Amino acid sequence: MKIERVELHHVAMTLVHPFRTSFGTQTEHPCVLVSVHGGGHTGWGECVVGLGPFYSAETIMSAWMVLKDYLIPMVLGRELDHPSEMAALTERVRGNEMAKAGLENAVWDLFGRAQGRSVREMIGGVRERVPVGVSIGMEATAAELLARVEMFVGQGYRRIKIKIKRGTDYEPLAAVRAKYPSMMLMADANSDYRLEDAEALKRLDDLNLLMIEQPLSDHDIIDHAKLQAELATPICLDESIHHPDDARHAIELRACGVINIKIGRVGGMTSALAIHDMTRRAGIPVWCGGMFETGVGRAMNLAMASLPNFTLPGDISATDKYFREDITRPFFLNREDSTMTVPDGPGVGVEVEMEGLRKYRRQHYVTGV
Repeated sequence: MKIERVELHHVAMTLVHPFRTSFGTQTEHPCVLVSVHGGGHTGWGECVVGLGPFYSAETIMSAWMVLKDYLIPMVLGRELDHPSEMAALTERVRGNEMAKAGLENAVWDLFGRAQGRSVREMIGGVRERVPVGVSIGMEATAAELLARVEMFVGQGYRRIKIKIKRGTDYEPLAAVRAKYPSMMLMADANSDYRLEDAEALKRLDDLNLLMIEQPLSDHDIIDHAKLQAELATPICLDESIHHPDDARHAIELRACGVINIKIGRVGGMTSALAIHDMTRRAGIPVWCGGMFETGVGRAMNLAMASLPNFTLPGDISATDKYFREDITRPFFLNREDSTMTVPDGPGVGVEVEMEGLRKYRRQHYVTGV
């Protein structure tokens, strides 16, 4: 397959409800959509960067520049036999995993469409439905938090994740646990704690949490290993895992009991597959984290989460949790079992609605034939 043309689309979509974490409050989802053309087909990928360098060092502006000036020129006009070749073609660029993922995932979609195969089939997915949960930001009061939890439980979600930070952790989680004693409940700290906060985190052991996600620094593995030795609750690493080597180090040091695989954070589907296989061999369960993806990224997440070691519910909520309208067909929760159905059409199995794309598009770039 020859990569003939590539387009970049900077879009920004307003969220249904503001999302508050230790990083700040988010009111819209900005991203860069990548469309790759070849052989009469078009593949789509989503670069899940934010406006600012908070969750990741990458931003809309940096990803746009790296894609336009470096990554796209490395692959434009190339003949590829398989989408996994993208990782080797772009490895000279250090970091910039989200930019790489947006481009590589578009090539996976392109190959799937050309071959008439779903990405799930291409990567060896085993599930037609994947278990999912919902992530809830910090609210001003316990009553408001409980109201949000009640709403999503009423919609059929069986796993709830609550954002926490230093000083806002035990009490909100305890309030939710008191109301829902048997529900799958987890906490996400987004790197806000330090090792000296271990006593505050040890209090959470009483709440029977599924896991505590990324309590310490985004580049740390060693202190997470020290903390995990003190906690009964499994630590889940998210921001610390940028590459398969990070996952290997975490496993060898026993720094966690769970790993969150985000395709964008680790540089694309090829890297995500390597981490999946490694954790499966090590007996470490994984799940798919979310980044407010449009239908393009959500479909790719669902394909990945169909792999056998994704045994915990992911943050792949239905479209209406995030947006009033999407740029693809909406995704719905299967209320009876808190799952979402993996698209089975060619590629990621969704079509981008160009009218909707143009409505939310801020910038557009085209290069190639």
